[in-house]
Amino acid sequence: MAEILRQIAEGGLCRFVDRVPSWQEAVRLGAEPLAEQGYVDVGYSEQIIACIQRYGPYMVFDHGVAMPHAQEEPSFVHRTGVSLLRLREAVDFGPGAEGTPKTARLLFTLAACGPEEHLDCIRDLAHIFLNEPLLDALMAADTPEDILAAAKQYPLEGED
Repeated sequence: MAEILRQIAEGGLCRFVDRVPSWQEAVRLGAEPLAEQGYVDVGYSEQIIACIQRYGPYMVFDHGVAMPHAQEEPSFVHRTGVSLLRLREAVDFGPGAEGTPKTARLLFTLAACGPEEHLDCIRDLAHIFLNEPLLDALMAADTPEDILAAAKQYPLEGED
């Protein structure tokens, strides 16, 4: 089972919401579990929002997945961690560099204490992002137990 998904599910780092009024609200909701568990200060979500406003939706990928995180010095981060926000309805982050809409239903909010931890988390998440059956199962999840079941049913490449 993907360790990062186990940490999200068992660590109270997930939220399940039908819809949000804006991508900014999605970012705030996605970072909320990290703040509640002491990984970040409450202001971390505003750092992420500022980065997206400055650079565009650089962190929205194919298959309705986003990885919100702050690119500047993570002064609001106390420990490295990842949270998950699952939305029933995709939220629009605006047009990407190629002009097409960037929407997401799964937001994996990343908080890293340093560059090495940042890269480790991105590597771990990339394995998840490439497993489309797992992503589909996560989009259908309503509980932390559903996340664990999806991770078990659709193991990452190289896992038993």
